[in-house]
Amino acid sequence: MDSNKGLLEFLDRSPVNFLAIDNMRKELEEKGAIRLSETDAWKLVKGKTYYVTRNGSALIAFRIPKKEPSGFQIMASHCDSPTFRIKTDPEIGVEQKYVKLNIEKYGGMICESWFDRPLSVAGRVLVRTKEGIESRLVCVDRDLLIIPRLAIHMNREANDGVKINVQKDMLPLFTEAGEDAKGSFLRLIAEECDADPEQILETELYLYSRVKGTCFGLKNEFIASGRLDDLQCAYASLQGFLSAKAGKSIAVHCVYDNEEVGSTTKQGAASTFLSDVLHRINAALGGTEEDYHRLVRSGFMVSADNAHAVHPNHTEKADPTNRPYLNGGIVIKYSANQKYTTDAVSGAIFRELCRMADVPVQEFHNRSDMIGGSTLGNISGAQVPINTVDIGLPQLAMHSSYETAGAKDTEYLIKAAQTLFSTSIRTDGDGSYRIEK
Repeated sequence: MDSNKGLLEFLDRSPVNFLAIDNMRKELEEKGAIRLSETDAWKLVKGKTYYVTRNGSALIAFRIPKKEPSGFQIMASHCDSPTFRIKTDPEIGVEQKYVKLNIEKYGGMICESWFDRPLSVAGRVLVRTKEGIESRLVCVDRDLLIIPRLAIHMNREANDGVKINVQKDMLPLFTEAGEDAKGSFLRLIAEECDADPEQILETELYLYSRVKGTCFGLKNEFIASGRLDDLQCAYASLQGFLSAKAGKSIAVHCVYDNEEVGSTTKQGAASTFLSDVLHRINAALGGTEEDYHRLVRSGFMVSADNAHAVHPNHTEKADPTNRPYLNGGIVIKYSANQKYTTDAVSGAIFRELCRMADVPVQEFHNRSDMIGGSTLGNISGAQVPINTVDIGLPQLAMHSSYETAGAKDTEYLIKAAQTLFSTSIRTDGDGSYRIEK
């Protein structure tokens, strides 16, 4: 329950990607991690912990062992979730009575789940100052918007699977029309970031649900919140990283952005972010290019992104023999068409790590007649060719604005992450592998 209390507090403070990364940054610094910049020269000291961010929406933290490193032990997750981005010049007047905001989809959300609930706005604002252009985080901490559903009296087919038009049906109600309504959204955002409206050069703002996370069930055995996919894994990875004992390998906590829209950004899994950081670590420690390749090939990566649990009302949607359940443990993902990176080697290594951590594991395959989603493992592997396993925590209602997971599973992943970050993988390069503490 302590793990879930911390998770729900983290989720509440992290309504969008920028704030999730900022909260991780603060926690790392509180535990003594040293900030690095990609624009500065790196001087690294053995035994120290460091972190670097890119775009304010992706983060990599790493711990250097006191002795010569034997490889990289990496857990990668992502901080973005499906939502709606607020467009430029968003105010739309309606019959001189209402003002709504113009939005567009970010990722593949379940649109139905966004209706009729209190929403607000968070993100970042670029402000002109005397010193130059400054990026400021914004989170409007009050109920500000609602996307009202059409009453059933005006849409008798509402319960029969009506198609949603985002431009028509999903625009949130903001305020009443009036003399002071025009420009009121920008004035609100300027006030929130302590600036004048004329100073604002650009905004990158998103809707977020104001519904708080909670534990529920007869024994509080379930948790529910927005953004469990994938902040549940990102949080568990960070807690495992911070609590792990220093091992022989370089421990790496990696959180990408933009997984929900394909990862092909400078801060996504398809970027060089992880490769750049690993190269720079090796170089700062005096390693050669040959040393870098040896460290990568002696390393291991866990791609952590939540998985589908068997649904209590739709049990037929799961594979007949591989059926993960809430609170059943960490899910190892498999895909014959390589949507997931797991192979016999990485699956076996991760099973051993979980055995050492005393953590249960489950398996996920898509039904053979259904096309599943993908995650960041294979995309990142194109930049850093390292043995990788795709895993996740089981959940229901993935990509809803309010998702459900098991209360035990957060702690399972924290323990597995602790073990990963405290160990190293030894291989003879000929099919033999050994996990060492």
